[in-house]
Amino acid sequence: MTDRPRIHFVTGRLAEHALRQVLDRLGPRAGFEHTVQVLNITVAALMTTPWIARRLEVPAGTTRVLIPGACRGSLDVFRDATEVPVERGPEDLRCLDEFFGQQARDRADYGRFDIEIIAEINHAPRLSTSDVLAEARRLAAAGADRIDVGCDPGDVWTGVGDCVRLLVDEGFAVSIDSFEPREVAAAVRAGASLVLSVNSTNVAAAADWGCEVVVVPDVPETMAGFDDTVERLDREGVRMRLDPVLEPIGFGFAASLGRYLDVRRRHPAAEMMMGIGNLTELTDVDSAGVNVALIGFCQEIGIRSVLTTEVIHWARSSVRECDLARRLAWHAVTHRTLPKHVEPRLVTLRAGRPQAHGQETLDRLAAAIRDPNFRIFAEGGAIHVVGAGIHEQSRDPFALFDRLAAVGRADIDPGHAFYLGYEMAKAVTSLTLGKDYRQDQALDWGHLTQPEIGHGPSAAAAAVARDASLPLASNPRALP
Repeated sequence: MTDRPRIHFVTGRLAEHALRQVLDRLGPRAGFEHTVQVLNITVAALMTTPWIARRLEVPAGTTRVLIPGACRGSLDVFRDATEVPVERGPEDLRCLDEFFGQQARDRADYGRFDIEIIAEINHAPRLSTSDVLAEARRLAAAGADRIDVGCDPGDVWTGVGDCVRLLVDEGFAVSIDSFEPREVAAAVRAGASLVLSVNSTNVAAAADWGCEVVVVPDVPETMAGFDDTVERLDREGVRMRLDPVLEPIGFGFAASLGRYLDVRRRHPAAEMMMGIGNLTELTDVDSAGVNVALIGFCQEIGIRSVLTTEVIHWARSSVRECDLARRLAWHAVTHRTLPKHVEPRLVTLRAGRPQAHGQETLDRLAAAIRDPNFRIFAEGGAIHVVGAGIHEQSRDPFALFDRLAAVGRADIDPGHAFYLGYEMAKAVTSLTLGKDYRQDQALDWGHLTQPEIGHGPSAAAAAVARDASLPLASNPRALP
């Protein structure tokens, strides 16, 4: 007698062989025993829960029943069929490893962080108060801990106090980004608790503000004035964060990283800040990877706050990226583990690792299908359209439509044709970027993924299936 859980898996004829292979490999690793019930249906995803409940046979000793994740219907129908808990597994059996936690690292404390995100509202004097408030709310929802009010050089902004007070009254922690002492004084009186930035030009006023400041050098390349400013603020008891200033690529980027290391060596206990927007905003590259690398650098040397912006279009999700990156970096540095296979939401362009069924499986599916619906796959460099007795493949979706016409399947109603075109456009995108394509599901764009509304088969296909008394899923899947 074993104490290991015994799981009863329900599937259809087409997926039986692949499921048994996965379970024979996975069971010993995941610590469960298994049984498999193969129901008299080709594609398991077309089953409904009432249909399964009428046919379910649970072996003695079973502790859990798993049905395909794509099966429609309430699980309540199983209450009369068995006392054993019934739940849905993944929609694709190839995801069973992940479902049973075999690809996950120890993530018991995942999500912790100790880096503050300061998100700047650039050119705040040019915006209405309602626009400033709306932007602050958007940045906070993305993960910002502090809203930085960015002032414009030149004339003194007489409305800075009102703007800061509005944000503070709404519950935001606020910093003021200005070298102008009169603007800073008004902002601090209104509730700003951090000043960006202080150097020799305005250090004389800093002691009067009564709040924390960020120290920057007069000349970043030479660090001129930096030590003198730090020493004066220290004598006057002003709390400070040190920022040697990150430079863009081609303008001293590598040397600026070295300055952060040098400042940390000389001031091991000091709070530090990095303005990472100097790289994300000024480099022709999607911002996620840049943000992850810089946050990782900050985590390793103890820089506990970063300033970011979302002005240029390729950096419009920087706050969210930094929020995810700080959690990933904390986990990697704290646990001394690689930041890999931990935070999939930061992989956007190449998200969704492709999983192939293989030519043989798709051919068997075409031979087994009896209903009029098409299944679409994207693998092996081609789009595959699989239907009853049909398996056509091409990189070109227009060529696929021509082939469907050639085999007598051109009588597709306009709605179904539009649906197929939409799905094949997604399939082309997946092939282009190396993503995993699953029919009727949104492509995986990491944290940028938008839920997709299911469309299902055409009315004509549904009618044929109904006449044939086939259980029909509203969103037919390829495999359970």
